[in-house]
Amino acid sequence: MYRAIFDRQKCFDKNMEPFFLTLNRNENEQTPVFNSYDLENALKVQVEKITSDGKTALALSGGIDSAILARFMPKGSVAYTFKCVVPGMAVTDETSSAKSYAEECGLEHRIVEIYWKDFEDYAPLLMRHKGAPIHSIEVQIYKAALQARADGFDRLIFGEGADNGYGGLDKIMSKDWTIGDFIERFSYIMPYKVLREFNLILEPFLDNEENGYINLQNFLCGFNREESLNNYINACTCADIKLSTPYLCTRLATSIDYDRIRKGESKYLVREVFHQLYPCFEIPIKTPMPRPMNEWMANWQGPTRPEFWPHCTDYMTGDQKWLVYILEKFLTMIEGK
Repeated sequence: MYRAIFDRQKCFDKNMEPFFLTLNRNENEQTPVFNSYDLENALKVQVEKITSDGKTALALSGGIDSAILARFMPKGSVAYTFKCVVPGMAVTDETSSAKSYAEECGLEHRIVEIYWKDFEDYAPLLMRHKGAPIHSIEVQIYKAALQARADGFDRLIFGEGADNGYGGLDKIMSKDWTIGDFIERFSYIMPYKVLREFNLILEPFLDNEENGYINLQNFLCGFNREESLNNYINACTCADIKLSTPYLCTRLATSIDYDRIRKGESKYLVREVFHQLYPCFEIPIKTPMPRPMNEWMANWQGPTRPEFWPHCTDYMTGDQKWLVYILEKFLTMIEGK
């Protein structure tokens, strides 16, 4: 349902303690942001502080979050972009857009190619460290972190945190959700569709319920943000590299403007900063971190372990199939088979 273990008193195996990071909720340690100028300045200060020792590189996508951070990197810094490769198929490729930002900012652009074999090679290590099945983005982050370490860097900067903190998840924030509708909308896979024996763990939703509706900002900036960040932390820790997330060092100090988001201006403060820094660039269409799961999982026939319903993945998306695939792999791995 969540791509995470909610109850931190539980684990899959007593010899494999799950990896958890709890975000510091102390608002005094986050820079308050009232407008786009506050956000721009706060990010600039963070990046300048982080890069002062010359041992920091940037993970640069084709989106605006990391492009903003690229503006504050010292000239000549290295920026890495992921490129997923499916032989014989054209899949989402952000390298061209990322390169244009890198050139504009005077950065050295390097591409990290990601193949399905990387998932087969790295997933077991990442799962053992996490004590749980992994998100598909962890393999990409891990490979990029390995490359950065090999290139002599101690730290990687990511644009993680902008979406949750500043209204970037526009489809989720498109309306006021009743608790029941939001459970159905947000859950990645409902357990009863996959597992013969299942539990519905609803606390992450119920903890953010107010008068029958979900408090979106609390949910996204709380549980959901921690789930997302743990994926980055797990991958970087495995690669022995430090993670830096400047957006998470800030907080929106005003009420989020749902009207602007619902009129098509998602992440409006971040957009304003982008326009200020890149006046000649158009804002690209938002895409998640590219990973061609539809192509990579196309020929997978589904799980065969007895915990799962036969044919449960027949009509799933590639991302959903991955969640079932990696859970089955994890269960088999902890049994030592």
